[in-house]
Amino acid sequence: MDEQALLGLNPNADARYRQRAMAYFEQLKESQDAWEVCAEALAKGIYNDDHVKFFCFQVLEHQIKFRHAGLSAVQQQLIRETLMKWLQCQLMNNQPEKPFIRNKAAQVFALTFVMEYLTLWPKFFFDILSLVGLNPHGVDIYLRTLMAIDAEVVDRDILHSPEETRRNTLIKDGMREQCIPHLVESWFQILQTYQQSHPELTCQCLEVVGAYVSWIDLNLIANDRFVNLLLSQMSVEELREEACDCLFEIINKGMDPVDKTKLVESLCQVLQSAGFFNVEQEEDVDFLAKFSRLVNGMGQSLVLSWTKLAKAGNVKDAAETLQAVEAKVPLLLQLLVHEDDDISANIVGFCYEYLHVLKQLPQLTDQQKTNIEAVMLAVMKKLTYDDEYNFENEGEDEAMFVEYRKQLKMLLDRLAQVSPELLLEAVRRVFTNTMQNWQTAPFMEVEVAIRLLYMLGEALPASHGAHFSGDTAKTSALQDMMRTLVSCGVSSYQHSSVSLEFFETVVRYDKFFIVEPQHIPNVLMAFLDQRGLRHNSPKVRSRVAYLFSRFVKTLHKHMNAFIEDILTRIQDLLELAPPENGFLAMLTSDDQLFMFETAGVLIVNSECPAERKQALMRSLLLPLMDVFRLLLAKLLQETEEERQASLADCLSHAVGFASRTSKAFSNKQTVKQCGCTEVYRDCMQTFLPALSCPVQRGVLRSSVRSFLHRMIICLEEEVLPFVPAASEHMLKDCEAKDLQEFIPLISQITAKFKRQVSPFLQQVFMPLVLAIFEVLARPAEDNDQAAALEKQMLRRSYFTFIQTVTGSGMNEVMANQGAENIERVVFTIIQGAVDFPDPIAQKTCFIILSKLVELWGGKDGMVGFPDFIYKHIVPACFLAPLKPTFDLSDAQTVLTLSECSLTLKMIHLKRGPEFIQFLQQEYLPSLQVSPEISQAFFQRAKL
Repeated sequence: MDEQALLGLNPNADARYRQRAMAYFEQLKESQDAWEVCAEALAKGIYNDDHVKFFCFQVLEHQIKFRHAGLSAVQQQLIRETLMKWLQCQLMNNQPEKPFIRNKAAQVFALTFVMEYLTLWPKFFFDILSLVGLNPHGVDIYLRTLMAIDAEVVDRDILHSPEETRRNTLIKDGMREQCIPHLVESWFQILQTYQQSHPELTCQCLEVVGAYVSWIDLNLIANDRFVNLLLSQMSVEELREEACDCLFEIINKGMDPVDKTKLVESLCQVLQSAGFFNVEQEEDVDFLAKFSRLVNGMGQSLVLSWTKLAKAGNVKDAAETLQAVEAKVPLLLQLLVHEDDDISANIVGFCYEYLHVLKQLPQLTDQQKTNIEAVMLAVMKKLTYDDEYNFENEGEDEAMFVEYRKQLKMLLDRLAQVSPELLLEAVRRVFTNTMQNWQTAPFMEVEVAIRLLYMLGEALPASHGAHFSGDTAKTSALQDMMRTLVSCGVSSYQHSSVSLEFFETVVRYDKFFIVEPQHIPNVLMAFLDQRGLRHNSPKVRSRVAYLFSRFVKTLHKHMNAFIEDILTRIQDLLELAPPENGFLAMLTSDDQLFMFETAGVLIVNSECPAERKQALMRSLLLPLMDVFRLLLAKLLQETEEERQASLADCLSHAVGFASRTSKAFSNKQTVKQCGCTEVYRDCMQTFLPALSCPVQRGVLRSSVRSFLHRMIICLEEEVLPFVPAASEHMLKDCEAKDLQEFIPLISQITAKFKRQVSPFLQQVFMPLVLAIFEVLARPAEDNDQAAALEKQMLRRSYFTFIQTVTGSGMNEVMANQGAENIERVVFTIIQGAVDFPDPIAQKTCFIILSKLVELWGGKDGMVGFPDFIYKHIVPACFLAPLKPTFDLSDAQTVLTLSECSLTLKMIHLKRGPEFIQFLQQEYLPSLQVSPEISQAFFQRAKL
């Protein structure tokens, strides 16, 4: 072997040697027989270096995986002999190989097995077992090989081709017939022999049994001899976790429901008599987590058996199985309420299934009702935060608890389905007791009490949040709890989790305040002072800004008396924080968006006259306009790029805030009716100069463009005088993304105002089209996927724009562009329909072509257009579907084909028999289409 190249296998080798090693690896892989030196090195144990050994196995692995079929019989025999000789060496070595070498060897054994078991090496396992006997080093390789075979043949998480799946099925069938009983016997011997001397081998063997039990005959494992051995290992500290997992896999095996019940019950009997059900005496939480998973598996298996038996009408066996399920409930409750959340989480599945069984029973016994209450109490207890939870810096542990809480919520929802009255009563009891003593109670108790009230909103659903009408018992209980929540003073509790839960619950049940509006002032104050928007936690302030906007949107009709007071109190929270300020603002710019929207909703929906609304809106927006002018002037003088970026962000926020206030308007309360047209026109005049700013164009253009979108909706025709100048600025020095975002604006104007904007559209049409052509023609590197995607999206936007223009009834916009320009544009549509493999764009292009044929293809259409139809549009309809990229298994392509055929129908509608004659006598013969196929086409197309 190339000793110099082998030096490069060491991770610490320099780059030159590593490169040489890679080249040598490729050479050995591709050579017909050079790999044989690696086989020899392994068989004779020539090298002591671990990296060289691993390298040799890699070379061998490549031959078996990719070139096995091309090897001669002698070479295939050499691989088998190499593996067996290497294995023999392991038996004689004092020290085993490193785990990474043993794992790689096991992979190579497994690959050889997969390739040769059915044909060349049916005695694979017998050869290995007769060689290794009970030698610990050999047994280790044997067990690792079995797990590697499981990964190759059985593991459902690995995707296999249909051919591999068929091969794997044949391998499993062959193993069941020929060797599985012998393998099982070998496992038994290993488990029995090594449980004292080599616990790590015993654990490996238990893992193998667990992996194979899903597809072998269960009777080979689920018998007294084997199960008793496994149960004895449940008492051995080093083995019991793996023994638990192994028993779990046995329990999970699909089988007859009566047999499954017997198996689970016999297992439970032994576990109980051995003292495993005394959970509180067990201190090893890792083992208990495994044991909890095992009990969960047993419980779910029993529930599945009950379901099958009940469905089949087997009353006696179903009743016995239900009794077996009920007998596990005390153990379930012990595990569910365990202080370790992993142990508790592992039993949630069984608990959920048990509640589902109770839901299906016609009547509940007293014991079952007691069980339901016990589950409720357990869930309520486990929902509680512990002392270690870090609210200010949530990490992995906190994320896991949040996920665990979601599982508990599922249980709570299921409890509500089984017995809503019991749940409502239990929550009410906990809530009322806690609220009476909230000043002295720990934060986690107060938080969970409010959380339970919050969770009732989903557990006991109501249409459109109407929790306070209908069922009087539920309505009265919820109303009592809400009244207590908002009047007991708990909103002052000094912990962020309680503050958040208070506001979340207030907003979830905002309809309560329609029934009892007298509580609104107190809750408003909580939102506005240090309990809410001025809380010392940024997380609370941020969430409250959003919740406040929701609260106001629902209840603004009940707030008329407080509107101006609210606006005064939040005034400082609406200030735009200039970048050079240096102090941290109370709210982020995202939070301020909600505050501006809230202010807008309050002003627009107030009962004051239009003049007052205008004055309030002006006082809200004028500070934004003043700061905007100031910052824009600064930006134009600023030379440092970082400062430019922060100024541009600030300007963008100002535009965004103004834009957000306009969301308050509706069809019932328009800008015009509220007297606010002039204010927003002033905003337009203030913001538009930013479009001509030579720096930070992307950010500024994007924000002003978004504002224009809003104003087209709100100001209606009042916006039109601003559009030409804005368009002119936005078409200067633009990138693909700028154009792509500008086109929807023009399309929106076109669709909304139609003929009103026809003169403007005629004027802007070609400048826009030429700007698009110029950007699309710019060269880009072949492998620049981002640029290619941008161009594709721009092309789509361009075609959508043409579709909007042609479909809006403004024939004159394109017709008045001059013959040369029209031809140029229509050619791009033909090109889009045929040449670009983008079915979304192609579909749009055929819609445009169909519309143009409808507009200009008739007797009184555009001069010369019929010729264009026959020369270009008809061929496009045939050439597009003939392209190899036209994939009819793709849904978008099928839609394209449909639009293509509609285009042909439109041509037929406009040109009549002349079109048929053209196809029959000229076009189809030019494609060498036979008369018979032509005839079939006309019959199918019904032309």
